[in-house]
Amino acid sequence: MKTTETPASLRAGSGAPLPEADPAAGKPPAGKKREGGVLNAFSHGMLILWAFMVVMPLLWAVMTSFKDDRAIFSSPWSLPDHLHFDNWARAWTDAHMSDYFLNTILVVGGSLVGTLVLGSMAAYVLARFDFPGNRFIYYLFIGGMSFPIMLALVPLFYVVNNMGLLNTLPGLILVYIAYSLPFTVFFLTAFFRTLPSSVAEAAFVDGASHTRTFFQIMLPMAKPGLISVGIFNFLGQWNQYMLPTVLNTDPDKRVLTQGLVQLAVSQGYKGDWSGLFAGLVMAMLPVLAAYILFQRQVVQGLTAGALK
Repeated sequence: MKTTETPASLRAGSGAPLPEADPAAGKPPAGKKREGGVLNAFSHGMLILWAFMVVMPLLWAVMTSFKDDRAIFSSPWSLPDHLHFDNWARAWTDAHMSDYFLNTILVVGGSLVGTLVLGSMAAYVLARFDFPGNRFIYYLFIGGMSFPIMLALVPLFYVVNNMGLLNTLPGLILVYIAYSLPFTVFFLTAFFRTLPSSVAEAAFVDGASHTRTFFQIMLPMAKPGLISVGIFNFLGQWNQYMLPTVLNTDPDKRVLTQGLVQLAVSQGYKGDWSGLFAGLVMAMLPVLAAYILFQRQVVQGLTAGALK
């Protein structure tokens, strides 16, 4: 009895030559491969150039902060002969950088907590509940992002003064919160919309209130978004200069940006450039540390909405 097909094992053992696989099968065309290689080389080259432009000034500032004034001008690109830690001590004590740091930590810490709490509550309501005026309030927050802060300085000065909060740290905290709320609400509203609603519905079925559902269930689920927007607000509030310059003229209540300007003026007249660079590096270290520690959370928060 004959069959029309021979098993593959018999064909392999019969000695008949088997058809060879085409080595070019499954490979991209040579033109596309060359084009992709050129594009990858160009993109990697631009990234290396950008990293060099960003990292080199930081490394140069750190290196200069450990030199003396003579070495800064005689050999600006060479390594320090030995580490002058007295530059940092002089900037910390004589230039009152310690006071500026304390004031900045109090202001930024208080405003950051207030911004995240109020912004997350407003964003949760706008994202999860339908009520008359929902979209109007949402677009009102978005409009606040496009409002130039320069136009609000004069009326803001009189408002804070009438409240009796001019030249005070609590007044500066409230202004920072109001300044950061539009972006925070905009960011977290989009993030809360990506969270599954089935968890909140199950909590309501079990008898949980809206407050308990928000603080114990929805807010922990929004942790990546809170960290991301918290980092952005921290960077903006830490580097804020215009608002404290107008609303905080008390020398004892100056924040770090005001102190750096004062340090640049005073140390420039004194010729203490090493102390000035030490103060600049002190101001940069918290920002760099915050981003290095939370860079993974920032990326997760930015991409969570797209992944879900």
